[in-house]
Amino acid sequence: MVRHDWTLAEARAIHDAPLFELIDRARAVHLEHHRAAEVQLCTLLSVKTGGCPEDCAYCPQSSHHETSVGAERMLDEGEVLRAAARAKEAGSTRFCMGAAWREVKDGPAFDRVIAMVKGVKSLGLEACCTLGMLTEDQARRLKEAGLDAYNHNLDTSREAYRSIISTRTYDERLTTLRNVRKAGITVCSGGIIGMGESIDDRCQMLVELARLDPHPESVPVNALVRVAGTPLEAVPPIDPLELVRMIATARLMMPRSMVRLSAGRTELSREAQLFCMYAGANSIFYGDRLLTTPNPDKDDDRDLLASAGVTAAPSASLTS
Repeated sequence: MVRHDWTLAEARAIHDAPLFELIDRARAVHLEHHRAAEVQLCTLLSVKTGGCPEDCAYCPQSSHHETSVGAERMLDEGEVLRAAARAKEAGSTRFCMGAAWREVKDGPAFDRVIAMVKGVKSLGLEACCTLGMLTEDQARRLKEAGLDAYNHNLDTSREAYRSIISTRTYDERLTTLRNVRKAGITVCSGGIIGMGESIDDRCQMLVELARLDPHPESVPVNALVRVAGTPLEAVPPIDPLELVRMIATARLMMPRSMVRLSAGRTELSREAQLFCMYAGANSIFYGDRLLTTPNPDKDDDRDLLASAGVTAAPSASLTS
């Protein structure tokens, strides 16, 4: 049953269930709402890298941190569409464009994004953007251009959020999600685990997402990618089973959503990645980069999926 009144206690009870019981329950719900052996392949491209004024503790693109990622010029439309065409040829059905902005500002740069969205749609791909905060009018313009989805992660719980970022409030993130939904664009929103948060923080983040009505069509679950120069560079890595538990919990709380196994896969074994998919993840980011951090090689991913009998899902078979 799809619910929007979850409590932290309920989410924590799901998360802390015996592992095999949790996975069995999540798998049953997954099979009820999704094709068992299909995974959507998505490609993410940074169209404007670095120089971001936000101080997100995990992000190498922040101008507050001394990392190897510097500010770069915005890509032109041709570069982006060539990358999108390559992604489609490799098997991706969704192409997401990310810009290191605090918020979208009207003007030439946003006009270029609008053109990119139109171009990606003309290739027959789902178009997604992650550009920071959006106004209602900007969301409307993206919808008119053909945008399918907008990514704006909550990152963590409201309580833990204060230790991760000080330049934007939690409510501002929720306002952007409302603007996206009002425009008729599907919502892509999830978070990151492994930033020093508690289990309650992780579960509270899922409660925030599951209380949205409707649920986000896409829920990315990321493991922190530790980058030198960021405040979180020395945080210890998570146990892969922590990621499995989060994915299974997300699947049970938001049964119809696409649960996306996102950042952090380079530190997971093949078996751990397949375990995540079995527990409810039915999308991965595909390609050797995730904005500015590494991702498994495409050939490795194709071999991984083939070894398990999992196929790349066609766009028409998915809900978002």
